Amino acid sequence: MAQDERVLIAGGGIAGLATALALARRGIRSHILEQREQFSEAGAGIQIGPNGVRVLEALGAAPRLTTHISLPEEIVVHQGGTGRVLTRLPLGNWIAERHGAPYWVVHRRDLQAALLACARETRGVTIEASFSVAEVKDQGDRVAVRAASGATARGSVLIGADGIRSRVRTALAPDARLRFSGKAASRALLSPEHGAALGDPASMGVWLAPGAHVVHYPISAGAQIAVIAIVPDDRMTDDWAAANDWATLEPHLAAFAPALRSALARAPEWRRWALFETDPLADLAKGRIALAGDAAHPVLPFLAQGGVMALEDAMVLADALAAEPDDPARALKAYEATRRARVDAIVATSRQNGRIFHLSGPAAIARNLAMAAVPATRLMARYDWVYSWRPPV
Repeated sequence: MAQDERVLIAGGGIAGLATALALARRGIRSHILEQREQFSEAGAGIQIGPNGVRVLEALGAAPRLTTHISLPEEIVVHQGGTGRVLTRLPLGNWIAERHGAPYWVVHRRDLQAALLACARETRGVTIEASFSVAEVKDQGDRVAVRAASGATARGSVLIGADGIRSRVRTALAPDARLRFSGKAASRALLSPEHGAALGDPASMGVWLAPGAHVVHYPISAGAQIAVIAIVPDDRMTDDWAAANDWATLEPHLAAFAPALRSALARAPEWRRWALFETDPLADLAKGRIALAGDAAHPVLPFLAQGGVMALEDAMVLADALAAEPDDPARALKAYEATRRARVDAIVATSRQNGRIFHLSGPAAIARNLAMAAVPATRLMARYDWVYSWRPPV
């Protein structure tokens, strides 16, 4: 891969921007193809474990987030129907000392803005808006991407970072199919005053009930409380920000404590998105094309690692391409080999967590008893393998 050849990146979200920045650190030029005319500020809060914070520090984006992040001290897990506290999982200093980096929560728009600002200021990164991928061709010595408008971009490599509805994935794995989970996540923002009934505003909260759960945590340096309610929902919409209203959502939360429902009823607006997943793809890379982030491995939101996996992918991709500059196809296969076991384990663990969160009857009682009996630090230590990951030097 000659020094003057650029890597094409389809998608200007977290995965695409992080990949461009990671490539620039290795002296590799890139060109982002973003389908939207303007970058969207829509989205929910996002949790960034120590493994993701380390990537943001390496990419130079962390300083832009310091005034926007919150650092929760603990995760307070509640029995949803009564509000009884089952356990208090340590974050704050405990996780920072254990893993050498903190646990952040932030609004997705602030993370996107930080990565975008860094990309716009980074030499070797260019961005083209209004480029909706229509056709992808691996021509052997380069890749060509045609837009719906007829415009064409060419590069040495194409990284599909274009999200869960990836057009690049369709080209790489035409038989791959999204599978609807039967659930949807609805998000809202509360003021600290309206969220006071949820507990300590400096902590995260998780409320568990049969078939559903609610998560809340501070964002925007504590100025807002992000709330996500995951409930059964048969509306298979593609929209990340579909309108939802409390009257539609409330019946799905009937099993939760009145104090929680009363607080959520105060939210001025609800938005929802349907939850999809795929079976593991046969190939994350083929020839001069590779996938990253949700395009490669959609992760259900029960481990809070979907966005962080995109950050990790970016670092490994850049490292692989830098290590094999004369053989991009081999480099991308090395990326796939490095990432495969980890992302498959993250996806499987997230799915398993979802089943545990939504247990009912005797199984839920057993879960609650176990959470109350096992030391919280031991419960958190089960995820050391998640948070201890470090990017290539």
